[in-house]
Amino acid sequence: MAHTMTAEDLFQDLKHMPANERQKFFVILSTNAFRDEDMSHEQLFGQLAGDEFTAQEAVEYLDISMSTFRRYVTAGKLIPSSNVGRNQMFAVLDLKKLKKVLTAYR
Repeated sequence: MAHTMTAEDLFQDLKHMPANERQKFFVILSTNAFRDEDMSHEQLFGQLAGDEFTAQEAVEYLDISMSTFRRYVTAGKLIPSSNVGRNQMFAVLDLKKLKKVLTAYR
């Protein structure tokens, strides 16, 4: 009997996917999967609002260098939401706010 993937299975797989592949997935999803449906951004991606990114994922999302990212953390412009071992994790909502500020200055 074939295993059926659940939404939770897919979400867990996405969390472990490299950031660049995850980005490609969401581009494909947003351009193809819901063409004929009128869905809001919140309906499609709202479940990610409580997720966290590693520093490397955050750097890729913000499109900045790691040294610039670390300066923001040191200056208190971005505060880790939790620690997993020695790794700092950053809340998606905080990253979205910072990205809006950064894109306003570009």
